[in-house]
Amino acid sequence: MLGGPRILDGYGRVAIITGAGQGLGQSIALEMLDEGKKVVFVDKSKQKLQKLDDDIDEDLKNKTMFLTLDVRDKDAIHDAVQKIITKWGRIDILVNNAGIRKSTKVEDISLDEWESLISVNLTGSFLFAQAVINIMKEQQWGRIINISSFAGQYGPLTSGAHYASSKAGQLALTKILARELSQDGITVNAIAPAIIQSPEMEKLDEKELDEIIHNIPVGRIGEREEVSKLVSYLCSEISVYITGATFDINGGLLMR
Repeated sequence: MLGGPRILDGYGRVAIITGAGQGLGQSIALEMLDEGKKVVFVDKSKQKLQKLDDDIDEDLKNKTMFLTLDVRDKDAIHDAVQKIITKWGRIDILVNNAGIRKSTKVEDISLDEWESLISVNLTGSFLFAQAVINIMKEQQWGRIINISSFAGQYGPLTSGAHYASSKAGQLALTKILARELSQDGITVNAIAPAIIQSPEMEKLDEKELDEIIHNIPVGRIGEREEVSKLVSYLCSEISVYITGATFDINGGLLMR
């Protein structure tokens, strides 16, 4: 056959999406499912995962797994990985999307609040990546995507110093992982969205949101599907030469 056998790019791949109970994480997970991948929905909210499970078509149930856990819990992550391997025998894709955003002013951030955001947004990404790396190495194939933020590049628009710091840390982690895993068939990339339609954005004051949109060259906030389509591309075979990169989705808010 010309070009050799086609490696499965959709069907058969197993993807883990953290923070998949709502918003962007849910959009990414459903996009993966639509492509024929087997998808593990990870979220700390059992209620949100149950609703998703109830809503998903019956003929897709054999391609989904729902795991309730806190991404700061190393033992829970280890157990989750073992469950996935027991059921499907492989892990191909990890999307670190779980995160917390707060807009507390610097002088008002308590140590507990600081550590909470850093541990969920940054440490959680590290722990999940660490848990799947050896599996991906054995397969000689893997894709890790860290959902960072415009705040990690430029500073916060609507969030606090702890959020921006955690997201900047994700960008550094992405480069370190990409370099260390580059000989193992594993690519690691980051996506840095700015203002994307989400439950968090709905909490913003209308005047504040209008001011932000006014400064975005394309004149609108982003859609979740615009991010999930990029994630899908970075998880594909065709993206094999892309690693250690950060992809901006910000409507021109940051041009470089």
